[in-house]
Amino acid sequence: MTTQTYDEKASFLTQLSRRFSLQGFIFAITLTFFLTSILFPFYWMVSSSFKTRAEIGGREPVYVPEALRLEAYQELFDPSNPSFQNFAVNIRNTVAVAVPTAVIAVILAVFGSYAIARLRFRGKNFMVNAILVVYLFPGILLIIPLFAMLARIGDTIGFNVQDNLGVLVFTYLAQTLPVALYMLTNYFRTIPTEIEQAGLIDGCSRLEVIWRITLPLAIPALVSVAIYTLMIAWNEFLYAFVFLNNNDLFTMPIKINTIWNDPSPRPNVVMAASTIMTVPIMLLFLALERYLSEGLSAGGVKG
Repeated sequence: MTTQTYDEKASFLTQLSRRFSLQGFIFAITLTFFLTSILFPFYWMVSSSFKTRAEIGGREPVYVPEALRLEAYQELFDPSNPSFQNFAVNIRNTVAVAVPTAVIAVILAVFGSYAIARLRFRGKNFMVNAILVVYLFPGILLIIPLFAMLARIGDTIGFNVQDNLGVLVFTYLAQTLPVALYMLTNYFRTIPTEIEQAGLIDGCSRLEVIWRITLPLAIPALVSVAIYTLMIAWNEFLYAFVFLNNNDLFTMPIKINTIWNDPSPRPNVVMAASTIMTVPIMLLFLALERYLSEGLSAGGVKG
């Protein structure tokens, strides 16, 4: 009986050693490290939104709050709270800026990237290189000339540059459109031209070919570009900080910075607002993860 038990243990250890090689063990350790480094900050943010100031500011870290306190969220959304922040307005402003930015960027990028990928015209290579050069410039270098240009146009036409969400959308396009053009151009090049030529032979116009043939094949890329540009506009801080002065027009990043710089800082409220800002993008990313992976790695035609 003892010999049988020993043999069973030996066979189990042999199977276990075969299943988990040294490379697999190293991979498991590395994966655990990266998952922990990614997930733990998110957990800390969410848990801190339910903590008291004493739990957050204490010498000993509190990993699990004693109770799920909603005081921070009440301060953000409850008008009866003495420190009411009216954070719903900031959410609305962020949506009003981020969604049009993503939609306009995708529409403009479709026509621009299709022209670069399919049409022949003078200066095409220069245009492609210019797109890459513009994308490489950090936003802080572009903000001063962009602000001066828009201010001069505003004085000529008659609109105010500051506290104007429409102008902010235009400035976001200066950041998102180059990367959208670059991503869609590479994807359109993977779509065989024979499919589009067959559509042209059948009597379709160029716009009908784009609408009926190219765009259905490029749905993963379109979703990827839309999500990527939406995330840029959703999280953008610098341009919104320069162009917005009215508290009622602040986007979520500016409002979070305002709460943090309050004379009586409340880190739990900052963490609650950050959680509300982060969760929708995470859910959207997880819901459309299949399209994102296809759009960033797969070709346009599947066998």
